Amino acid sequence: MSSRNRLIGLLEKYDYVVVFLLLVVVSVILMSRTSYYQSSKILAWTNSVAGGWYQGVHSVGGYFDLRGENDRLAAENARLKEQLASSYISYSDSVFTVNDTVYHQRYNYTEARVIKNSWSQQNNYIMINKGRRHGIKPDQAVISPEGIVGVVMSVSKNFATIMPVLHSDSRNSVKAARTGISGSLVWDGKDYRYAQVTDMPVAYQFNDGDTIVTTGLANDFPEGVPVGYVVEAVPQSGSGFYRVKIRLATDFNKLDHVYIINNRFREEQEKLMENTVTNENN
Repeated sequence: MSSRNRLIGLLEKYDYVVVFLLLVVVSVILMSRTSYYQSSKILAWTNSVAGGWYQGVHSVGGYFDLRGENDRLAAENARLKEQLASSYISYSDSVFTVNDTVYHQRYNYTEARVIKNSWSQQNNYIMINKGRRHGIKPDQAVISPEGIVGVVMSVSKNFATIMPVLHSDSRNSVKAARTGISGSLVWDGKDYRYAQVTDMPVAYQFNDGDTIVTTGLANDFPEGVPVGYVVEAVPQSGSGFYRVKIRLATDFNKLDHVYIINNRFREEQEKLMENTVTNENN
């Protein structure tokens, strides 16, 4: 039986239902045209149905959009909890211990939103919506929920600029989490997804996927902030060192929120170092 014949057969079978529905539609149209009250009621009902439909669609779409955001926030919270101990300096005394002074907080974190970002230049910069009045200062370290970002360069009242690791002058002390071997993080200006670690001795083996983290030796970044993951390690001829290519932990193309780190002991550390150098030279 052809499709046309099947359609005709279906209409013949349910002809009374079809006629009834057509009469209902015609009646509704006539009522809406002859009575303002009925017209307003019908319009309100259709708007209610349409509004409910669009709200449902929006809610479903928002649910799927928020799921990715919730996953990111959950991972971020887990990372911050894991690093909580690294934000404190432990003090102990062989004679007695005062509970309030066992741990002194070393690092504070200030959240900021990225309002301008570049990642395809030789020297890239980032601007954030926090500045001097929010406690932001030059040379403070900056991280993302995923890992290292860079260092604060200039600060105004309400904004600050950051030199990211995607800059030819950027240098950061890093190490292999598995072996503890230190090196220097640099960027060759080619691909924002990758960076290089130099000065890693060839005496130590690297595996694909090894995690590179901050050393904590400088006065800015805490120890153990994710930097990237080893892609390849190539020995440099005659140098005794590897040039390690890593995939950066932070996706600078999607960078939205960052954390500025305040080392509460930085001034004390720098002053102590200055005094040490001065006394040595004298």
